[in-house]
Amino acid sequence: MSTPMAAAERRRTRQLLLAMITRLHFYVGLFVGPFLLIAALSGIAYALTPQLEQWVYHDALTTQSKGEAQPLARQITAAQAAAGISQAPAAVRPAPAAGQTTRVMFDDPSVGEFQQRALFIDPVTLAVRGDMPAYGTSGSLPLRTTISQFHRSLLLGQPGRIYSELAASWLWLLALGGVVLWWQRRGARRAPAASPQRRRQRHATLGIVAALGLVFFSATGLTWSKWAGGNIAELRHAWGWGTPSVSTTLKGQDAAAADPHAEHHHAAGGMGMTSSGVTGADFDRALAAARHAGLMAGKIELQPPPAADRAWKVREIGREWPTEVDQVALDPHSFAVLDRTDFSTFPLAAKLTRWGIDLHMGVLFGLPNQLVLVAVAGSLATLICWGYRMWWQRRPASGTRAAPQTLSALFAQLGWGPRLGVLLVALALGLALPVMGASLVLFVVIDWLRWRLSSPASVASTA
Repeated sequence: MSTPMAAAERRRTRQLLLAMITRLHFYVGLFVGPFLLIAALSGIAYALTPQLEQWVYHDALTTQSKGEAQPLARQITAAQAAAGISQAPAAVRPAPAAGQTTRVMFDDPSVGEFQQRALFIDPVTLAVRGDMPAYGTSGSLPLRTTISQFHRSLLLGQPGRIYSELAASWLWLLALGGVVLWWQRRGARRAPAASPQRRRQRHATLGIVAALGLVFFSATGLTWSKWAGGNIAELRHAWGWGTPSVSTTLKGQDAAAADPHAEHHHAAGGMGMTSSGVTGADFDRALAAARHAGLMAGKIELQPPPAADRAWKVREIGREWPTEVDQVALDPHSFAVLDRTDFSTFPLAAKLTRWGIDLHMGVLFGLPNQLVLVAVAGSLATLICWGYRMWWQRRPASGTRAAPQTLSALFAQLGWGPRLGVLLVALALGLALPVMGASLVLFVVIDWLRWRLSSPASVASTA
């Protein structure tokens, strides 16, 4: 049976823990706030890139020509002639609808890492409508690529990814901490309009409205991060939550039978062949085989075998709702289906991952998806600016020496059981989210120094 003394101790522990959450919420807002602000503003710009791309690259993406589309072989030949490239494409994305262009992509060392040179071909007239780099599996064009890289790494490459991982690692905890603080103060009387308390109430209310979106941003953003993302990938693999993909590896007799042009490899330079003997006409055969296999999405990508022991890979690339990402692997000789994956058979975790990423990128539900992303990111930017304003207005007046409020002083007042619990939670988060762990150590060091350098008589407030 609980004694009055035990109840008082539990109440005191709750007050100390709440004060620690308040102090940590302040530290994260103060030190991580600039990184979150950059991520929010660049995220708004990225959410608007589908419309920006259509405007900036309108000539390359669209055509006014009318009539029946030419075979892919002829479109590829036109792209090879314009680019001065004899090798077969690394991938082809046929025009998804009338009035749009076919994208023929080549491996080219002159473009950046993870990029391909894309030529945009009018499928009716075979005119070249554009020639520019396309990035990664998404095929994003230079404008979106630049905004994406800034959002992801400040255009600093791998070192710059620390910024985005730092922001994503703390964002969910910042949001949930704000929810806890709001819940504890939800019964407070409405303050006068111009008072500091009213500003804090507005800050808390907006945070509650945006909290779910902020946690979603953090969770999905971490999947792209370097260290935490690696841990998440290992966890998904261990639990069988990986995204299914077709196998393009040929085995035994299939590999030997799949290379009927082997004797012509050295003489194929002027015929648009890869090292595995692929011709332009093979792209038409692969497209027909994929359609026959049920890949009927308008947005589709054909990838020829990169080597003699590999199969064709044809995949749907429609990320909008309903999601169309089925894949097939095709025999390079007979174009029979060797392997396939269908989104309808994906495990639920793989589906949620796919939907979560596409929601984060603003493509799953089109314009409504984009508007929600802009609203949530705008709320985050507003919260950060309000937070800095409240901090500036509540700073100690010049010449005063107030006792510092520190995590260290609050931690020292906890019992041994709660201390151990706090340490274990901090250790677990630090191991799972290494950038968070490293920054938390920095916060604690700064906090401990403020505590030790303060007056011995000073005691941190627990309010």
